[in-house]
Order: sequence, then structure tokens, then C-alpha cells
Amino acid sequence: MKLRIARPEDAEAILDIYKYYVENTAVTFEIKAPTVEEFRERISNTLKNYPYIVAIEDSQNEAGEIVGYAYAGRFRPRDAFIYSVETSIYVKKDLRRSGVGKMLYDELERLLKKQNVSKLYAAIAIMDRKEDPYLTFDSVKFHEKFGYLACGRYDGCGNKFGRWYGLLVMEKKLNGELDEAKEFIPFREICGRIDNMKCN
Repeated sequence: MKLRIARPEDAEAILDIYKYYVENTAVTFEIKAPTVEEFRERISNTLKNYPYIVAIEDSQNEAGEIVGYAYAGRFRPRDAFIYSVETSIYVKKDLRRSGVGKMLYDELERLLKKQNVSKLYAAIAIMDRKEDPYLTFDSVKFHEKFGYLACGRYDGCGNKFGRWYGLLVMEKKLNGELDEAKEFIPFREICGRIDNMKCN
């Protein structure tokens, strides 16, 4: 596996991964998959301030197949939230539990630390039932392994496939104790080139 920064031209390949989760699961509350153009714009907008990375199956070839991706975005729009981000990760459905997700989240955290981000949040779809054809508790367990702790819950806030789902909010402290805030550094400023994983 090789990791690199996502590019707008990766939109179609990344969307192919995401589309499965939109159409077949309640992992995302998006009901209809976005267009390639919309997805390309999402990637470009994210990269202005935060990391967006992809995992490529063929490490000898940057044109290899994209099998997973992860990114961060501001937790809330107000300026004071700039040090807190919401993280997202999606892996090709037949490569779940293969270690790809761990690689992506490890690198995402490394890059966010360089930006002086202090808190990570994940909003994870949950259900009241023990079993559901569209959702499991795998994402909750995955984030627990990464040190995320539950800090809030919204019950029945989303309806998909004719079923009600809630959101579990989990958080992780990234840069030690919350002392005096260091300057937030936009992602575009810490990488000399957008496709260079070795940030200053």
C-alpha cells in the first residue's frame, strides 16, 4: 500500500468507493450519491485547509487502484472551531479489516498534528437495534481502537431506507493538554506540493 494526498482528478475513483456506502448502508446519511463534479469540488475545498489522503493498492505505481480514503474538515463553521476537526474514512468494501483504515488514520493524525489541530471528532451512525441490514457497530469499534471516546449522542436524527438512525459523537485529544493554542496552519501551507506526503 502507498498513501498520497488526494487530487481533484481522483474524484471518480474515490466516488466509486463512497457510492457503495451511500446506496447500500446507513454509514452515511447522504441519500443520493453526488456527481463526479460535486465530489471533485469537495476534494478541492477540503485541501485548502485540511488533509485529504488516499490509499493506493499498487505501491510501485501511483496510478494504482485507490482502495480507501480519509479526510478532515472543520468541526463547526464558526472561527473559534478552527482547531477542532471532524474526521471521515471510507475503505473499499472488500478490504475492510485489512489494515488500510489504520494506515489512513495514522497518516491523517500525523498531518493534523502538524497543523496544530487539538481535537478530532467523528459522527458515527448508530441504531437502536442489535442487528440491522444497513449498519453495524464496526465504525464505533474502529474509532474506540484509535482512542476516540463517546461524548454525545443524537437519537433518531436521520431517516434512511425507511428506518430511523442516530449519531454517536466521539472525540479524541490530539495535541496533548489544551493549553495556549498554537497558530493553526492551513494544509496548503505545510505541504510544498499538494501530492507530497512529506510535510514540513
